Amino acid sequence: QGLVVESGGGLVQPGGSLKLACKASTAAFSLVPMAWYRQTGGNQREVVARVAPGGRTNYTDFVKGRFLISRDNDKKMVYLEMNNLKPEDTGRFYCNTAPPQPNPPWGQGTQGTVSA
Repeated sequence: QGLVVESGGGLVQPGGSLKLACKASTAAFSLVPMAWYRQTGGNQREVVARVAPGGRTNYTDFVKGRFLISRDNDKKMVYLEMNNLKPEDTGRFYCNTAPPQPNPPWGQGTQGTVSA
């Protein structure tokens, strides 16, 4: 069974930056679209950004121009660079395939909090 492990969250002030990282131990990683998702409170996870196997990206409108998703297929890593953060960006961030599949299961996520 595959596994994803997220890291890089923390507490930052508005306007600050965080860079999240995801290590994915999944078969055929280089062939699979990946995404970062955010969950706030008891809400469902929502897609923040996607990256295709070849590197093409797309973003939810709210983060366009501020967030940058990337991947390293050799290292099986997915990154999310978050800039000019706003309090509304606060949430727990997860990575998974896009769309998410039962395998790999959801990881623990990493908490990002934007507060003065």
